[in-house]
Amino acid sequence: MESSPLAVRAARHAALADVARLRIVDALALGDLSPHELGERLGLASNLLAHHLKALENAGLIERRRSEGDGRRSYVRLVTDAMRTETGDVELVVPRVVFVCTANSARSQLAEHLWRAHTSIDVASAGTLPAEGVAPGAVAVAAAHGLDLADARPRTLDDITRPADLRITVCDRARESLASTDLHWSIPDPVRIGTHDAFESAFDEISHRIDALLPHVRAA
Repeated sequence: MESSPLAVRAARHAALADVARLRIVDALALGDLSPHELGERLGLASNLLAHHLKALENAGLIERRRSEGDGRRSYVRLVTDAMRTETGDVELVVPRVVFVCTANSARSQLAEHLWRAHTSIDVASAGTLPAEGVAPGAVAVAAAHGLDLADARPRTLDDITRPADLRITVCDRARESLASTDLHWSIPDPVRIGTHDAFESAFDEISHRIDALLPHVRAA
């Protein structure tokens, strides 16, 4: 029997009627974290964290994605359609945002150009192991949404990085190859799948993530 919208809302409110779960939601407001990272950040034992994550997952508030890099690892993310998170007074003052993936051929390029289309805050993208060129599927989906990637070229992160950058990884492999990053968005690799729908899905998720982040970022 399908739950009514009111019943779904009630279940979500019930799941959030706990301080620890609210802290988990707040920690995931702008980016994804592994369960280990969540436990360390919030000071929660693994068994207690697992209990709270299960309650939030059952209520449809979070989901877990298996890493495309280290298959033993997973990332927890908020389900954006389920709720609009109250992120309080979170404000990030940055001179530049840098989106990072492995090849800098699809996700990070889409993120860079989407960001540039929405704000004057400086932006760049780079890869940990750059490809020779931008994926045709990324060029096509960007063009379908009015963005021009024709002249985009993959770059190496080490060549462009600056200490004050807000660094956002949009690729699990890149996240796991770097010692640290400021935010992580676990977005499936559309190049690996290769279909138009895969590139469209990546574009949509990046767009939603940027929309959620922008109100909390201002230029230094």
